[in-house]
Amino acid sequence: MRKYYLDNIRIGIVLLVVLYHVIYIFNSVGVISNIAVKGIPQMDAFLYFVYPWFMACLFLVAGISARYSLQKRTDKQFAKERVTKLLIPSIAGTLILGWTSGYITSLYTDMFAGNADKIPGFIKYLIYSLCGSGPLWFAQELFFASMILLLIRKVDKKDKLWNVCGKINGIMILLLFFAVWGSSFLLNTPMITVYRNGIYIFMFLLGFYVFSHDNVQVALEKWKFPLLIVAVVCGVAYTIYYYGRNYTTDACLQSAFTNFYLWIMILAILGSAKAWFNKSNRFTKYLSSRCFGIYVLHYPVLILFAYLVVTYLRLPMILNYLLLLILEIIVVPCLYEMIRKIPVLRFLLLGISKDKEDVRSEYIRSNEA
Repeated sequence: MRKYYLDNIRIGIVLLVVLYHVIYIFNSVGVISNIAVKGIPQMDAFLYFVYPWFMACLFLVAGISARYSLQKRTDKQFAKERVTKLLIPSIAGTLILGWTSGYITSLYTDMFAGNADKIPGFIKYLIYSLCGSGPLWFAQELFFASMILLLIRKVDKKDKLWNVCGKINGIMILLLFFAVWGSSFLLNTPMITVYRNGIYIFMFLLGFYVFSHDNVQVALEKWKFPLLIVAVVCGVAYTIYYYGRNYTTDACLQSAFTNFYLWIMILAILGSAKAWFNKSNRFTKYLSSRCFGIYVLHYPVLILFAYLVVTYLRLPMILNYLLLLILEIIVVPCLYEMIRKIPVLRFLLLGISKDKEDVRSEYIRSNEA
């Protein structure tokens, strides 16, 4: 039986990412943004509440989905699909769409130290593209995590690790917090804080080896109420405690409090979603089939409209947030449908290779990614 609640978690997080970026581009706490315009400080509270856990949760869910995917295909088929669905869109998206965000960023900061006129146009384009890759880091990180998984499976051909992890009990699940906390110190890239390789790869592997077991999922469903209460309380306390600080610094992301909140919230989301959102309808199927496309396309659209809105309309700031959110809801799905009709672009940006696809086939493929 299909686990629709995993699809719904993925949908919810992608929508959270869109809302997060609408608020983040005007943040007032020193987090680097493409638009150098400060917004309403109180709006930043949402950023603190979701930032520690929402992408980590997405990696964990991706790990669970990878387990189910590999039950139906060989490692070679899985690797080929990852190249098509993740690697190619992450590179093509950076080169085709990223330059717009990079160029707009250059309007607010001197990216070339006063030497823009001396730099060839093609070099500028590459720099703009790399600076404007935005949330495509997720696809790159997920592809890297998938390749590591395949290496582990090559060594563990009899799947002994997965069988051992299936014996985990409730106390051990909670104690995994210490491993999660430890992973937050590993393989972090300097300067570019989104590439938190250690924790994201670890969350993906946890999803694959631990949380793909039915007994673990059932246990989390049973504990949903206490987990959810503790998670919300921690979220409020966390937001209050760190409010006003740059929440992307190592000092914040590597603290015990941050990682405890992250872990409890993810457990609460998995348990609550299994209990209350393990269902599907036409709307969720539509969104699930387009989640990755929305994720890829929303940020360049947002940056372009944000620049136009703050430059030419000069609205009260609260209306900037509202207008950008409305534009994202309207424009991004329309843009997706347009690109989906263009063979080369849909392959490069969305990982869709076939000429004709119905909603159901897209739905299945997107949830194997």
